[in-house]
Amino acid sequence: MDILKRISAYKAESDKLAWTGTFKDYLENLKNDPTPAMTAHARVYEMIESYGVVEDNGRKKYKFFEQEIFGLDRAIEKLVEEYFHSAARRLDVRKRILLLMGPVSGGKSTLVTMLKRGLEQFSRTQKGSVYAIKGCPMHEDPLHLIPNELRAEAEKELGVRIEGNLCPSCQMRLRTEFGGDIENVQVERVFLSEENRVGIGTFSPSDPKSQDIADLTGSIDFSTITEFGSESDPRAYRFDGELNKANRGLMEFQEMLKCDEKFLWNLLSLTQEGNFKAGRFALISADELIIAHTNETEYKAFIANKKNEALQSRMIVMPIPYNLKVSEEEKIYAKLISQSDMKHIHIAPHALRSAAIFSILTRLKETKKQGMDLIKKMRMYDGEEVEGYKEADLKEMQNEYLEEGMSGIDPRYVINRISSALIKQDLQYINALDVLRALKEGLDQHPSITKEERERYLNFISIARKEYDALAKKEVQKAFVYSFEESARTLFENYLDNIEAYCNWSKIRDPLTGEELDPDERLMRSIEEQIGVSENAKKAFREEILIRISSYSRKGKKFDYASHDRLREAIEKKLFNDLKDIVKITTSTKTPDEKQLKRINEVISRLVDEHGYTPASANELLRYVGSLLNR
Repeated sequence: MDILKRISAYKAESDKLAWTGTFKDYLENLKNDPTPAMTAHARVYEMIESYGVVEDNGRKKYKFFEQEIFGLDRAIEKLVEEYFHSAARRLDVRKRILLLMGPVSGGKSTLVTMLKRGLEQFSRTQKGSVYAIKGCPMHEDPLHLIPNELRAEAEKELGVRIEGNLCPSCQMRLRTEFGGDIENVQVERVFLSEENRVGIGTFSPSDPKSQDIADLTGSIDFSTITEFGSESDPRAYRFDGELNKANRGLMEFQEMLKCDEKFLWNLLSLTQEGNFKAGRFALISADELIIAHTNETEYKAFIANKKNEALQSRMIVMPIPYNLKVSEEEKIYAKLISQSDMKHIHIAPHALRSAAIFSILTRLKETKKQGMDLIKKMRMYDGEEVEGYKEADLKEMQNEYLEEGMSGIDPRYVINRISSALIKQDLQYINALDVLRALKEGLDQHPSITKEERERYLNFISIARKEYDALAKKEVQKAFVYSFEESARTLFENYLDNIEAYCNWSKIRDPLTGEELDPDERLMRSIEEQIGVSENAKKAFREEILIRISSYSRKGKKFDYASHDRLREAIEKKLFNDLKDIVKITTSTKTPDEKQLKRINEVISRLVDEHGYTPASANELLRYVGSLLNR
């Protein structure tokens, strides 16, 4: 079986990556490649960078997060640049706990899980390789073997930095097993693994009365205490707390602020000095990134308590808001559904988009910008152009409310309601109306929304329905246009000929008669009016088109139908309006004649082949649009 072959190949690859040698061998390798000596913070940053970074409108997008996190580019850029990058360069932020703070189901846990899985994979690469003293319960950095007095010289020779001291276990083994002979201490390559508790740990708070600090820092091994006779003997201690095992990598502190205070104080020394207290030993060194997450309510309660000021000053708080882009919200729902066993049920186009429109509207805040409503704001946030507003307006709105995206309907609620629509018996498909209906029904059962919020949300469902209606009509009308692209391009070229003649005070030649004619003002206005270009603004709009054509020409690019979004929209609307009566008659008739039936079948075929419908969902769409056009 192929899967058995792949398992065998994976094991062979792991065996190939394995390495064991003496400390002397390790130092020789380190001279050629000092990257294994990087800090845990640097390892996380290099892992993220290794997937690639792209520039998008002056912002950095990190490919590492693309498959799982959607619509949080600004928050992730801030997280990577202000924390991971700075910490990787040994700036003081590495001495802080990273606290992700945001609303429920906003992606905090997913983000941390991605970092943990990413580190596991990165440690299997050459650049991300991790070496440790063999047999050390904390997977100790071998460079800790070098005495403090000799470290400055070693750092200069190797081109690395050495921080931290041997753990109590390795101190004893160096004396008893190796007689103080550092050269022959065994070093091995380790692979970070949460499952095997190597370099990745997770701490989750439970009942304060029953949870033991040993879960963090290890505990006395009572089965060997009589053999070794002392609680300060490392052989009588289990170095198996989460802080021990997460050394060299990352520790996730789940719901950190719900934790008992005595657990949090252990982090003060670890974050500031890189060590922690355990048992009857001196401070134990640990190199690890501590990442915690909590919701806004817990955080506000935490900072309100004056006793927490010391710990608060050792935190870097990164807000992780909800996504505010409709297209990205769709991807969240599509991802969650793809992980279920309901993939066989067809989800008609725009169904998830309608749910996403509703979700985003609940998260947006009304702007003070004149003439800008929530729908326009939603579109601009999603990358669409809105007449009368520019990129500067978008940035101004994004900076208007720091808390925007920290409240509203969460993705978990929406996917629960979509699931309720999907699970109905004998269902072949669901469409936008099914989804919006499920969202509306769920509001009655939602435990945490007020009456006023419910009214607002019902209004947003109505708006999402209107947006879907517009999309549905546009899609059906477009499918009715025979050779739509050709028709659109013909009208497009005709419009360009006319505006060129208009702006140059010249005539156009009739292609059939050769007669010279004035520009067709009626044709130009019939197109421009589709997108609200006024009589006073028509000249500026036409000149803008010609300037764009000239710009394309200078760059050696062809200006075509898809080059100007607003003009394309105007052309499409013009064609649709010309067809409106035909569409209305064809879709609404209960007993179509042979010609109408043929046209309906052609439209259904086009909706299936070009737009992603099934015959059943396309037929339903036609009936629905017919009812809309007859209102």
